[in-house]
Order: sequence, then structure tokens, then C-alpha cells
Amino acid sequence: MKKIELATVWLENNLDLFRCPDCQQPLCQIKGYSVACQQGHVFDLSRKGTLFLTRHHSANNYDDNKFWQARQRLLQHGLFDKIYARIGTLLPKKPLNILDAGCGQGAALNYLAQQRNFSDQLVGFDLSKKAINLATQINRPAFFCVADLAALPFTNQSFDVLLDIFTPSAYAEFQRVLRTKGLLIKVIPANDYLIELRHLLYEKNSVHYQYSNEKVRDLFLQHYPRARQIRINYQFPLKNTDFQDLLQMTPLQWGASQKQLLWAAGQDLPQITIDVDLLITNFN
Repeated sequence: MKKIELATVWLENNLDLFRCPDCQQPLCQIKGYSVACQQGHVFDLSRKGTLFLTRHHSANNYDDNKFWQARQRLLQHGLFDKIYARIGTLLPKKPLNILDAGCGQGAALNYLAQQRNFSDQLVGFDLSKKAINLATQINRPAFFCVADLAALPFTNQSFDVLLDIFTPSAYAEFQRVLRTKGLLIKVIPANDYLIELRHLLYEKNSVHYQYSNEKVRDLFLQHYPRARQIRINYQFPLKNTDFQDLLQMTPLQWGASQKQLLWAAGQDLPQITIDVDLLITNFN
């Protein structure tokens, strides 16, 4: 079956997860390769089997194909596999509806699909159409759509798990779409995240030379005072092509001068530090 046909079959079985981004009514009808809500708003499946469920789009640095392709190559080499593996250990051993907010190319869902022996319903969304197009290359049972974090096109209490990996948060929306006792897992950079690259790109007097996640962590804990925190720290070995991809994929490059980027591109890093905090909470 073609991807658009597989997506149609999946939607027929899981349409109750979605609501219209325009009027917030449930998506309730499938006609051909389109879905519609009770008010008649229609959304067409792409040939790749994705839905575009937002009217909002603004150009930004994440629209660069080279950014996403470099990121995809590094993730396929296992850059964040230890993070995904730790997340896997936190998930209940039963079938789950899992939503990945800001999923990028779908690497986290792909990893979980390979590791979990359950009939999970996996949904990923991102505001970047380019990222979602890359996600559809994964030959895994996950559904991907273009959507806005601030106005999730999903019905109330429809997911057991919500992943928020290196992505801004919309806590009111997260709480709305998570089921009672649903699991929210947020991953944020810690102090030494990509520290070798920071020190290559910036001088000691730069605000980018060091990093603190204190504000983001404190905001999470304000919403969920009983949340748990897990630190993950490891060294990821880099080949020369990996280092060039790392330069291309990290937002750290956006604040550096062209001169500094050219100098850094000529350097060789044998490894990079991955240092993150996992913040975990259950909704009661």
C-alpha cells in the first residue's frame, strides 16, 4: 500500500484522537484522502501520508533543509539513543497512546517503536513541514502531522504519554490532551550540553559560552512541584562528517559570526558531551 493509503487506514482507526484546529470540533469523517470536522472544515492527506493541521506558519531558521538533513544523519548514528532508551524505561508496559511534541524527523518515536513490544499508537507533530517530510521516511507505525504547539489539534485526554524533547512547552495544552495519570516527559539541555562546541564557537565573555537551564527547569517545577528529575550525561564519539553535521544542526551556530563558524568547521572534535535533564511528572 502507498503511504497515503496506509495513513488513511490508520486514521479510520484513530480519528477520535484529533480535533479541528479551526473550530475545536472533533474530526469525524473521512472522504477519500481527506478528513473533515462537524463544521465542514476539510484537511487533505499529503502523498506522504501526513496531515497539515495548522493555519499558522512563519519562516525561521528551522525551515532549512540542510539543518534537518544533518540532524537526521546524526540521530541515525545514535546521538540521542541513550536519552530515548532511558525514556523507554519510564513507560508503562502496556499499549499506550504516545504523542511527541515537536518531533522533528520522528527519531524518538522510531526508537520506541523498535524497542517496545506493544501495540502503541504513536503520533508526532512539528511546525516544520520539512522535518515532517523526513519523518515519513521512517518505515514504522507512526502518524505524523504539521501542527502548532500552542493549539494542539488533539482531543481532550487522548494520550497516555507526551514527550517534549528539546521543545518549548505549552503546559495548558499538554494537560488538556493528557489522560488522567498521563505521563509528561520533558528533556532539556543541562550545563555541559555540547560544551565543547560552545567553547569552539564563542569567547569566554560571550553569553553563549556557558548555559543554564535553571529558568526552564524552575518553570516546569512551578507547574509540577512533585516532578522527578533524572540527569543523563555521556560522551558521543564524532567522526569528521559527524562534526560537520553537528555544526549544521545545532542552533548554537545561529549566534556565531561567519568568521568563527569557518574557523570551527576546520577543527576536529573527537567527541561531544550530551548532558540533559529529564523532567517527569504524572497528571493526577
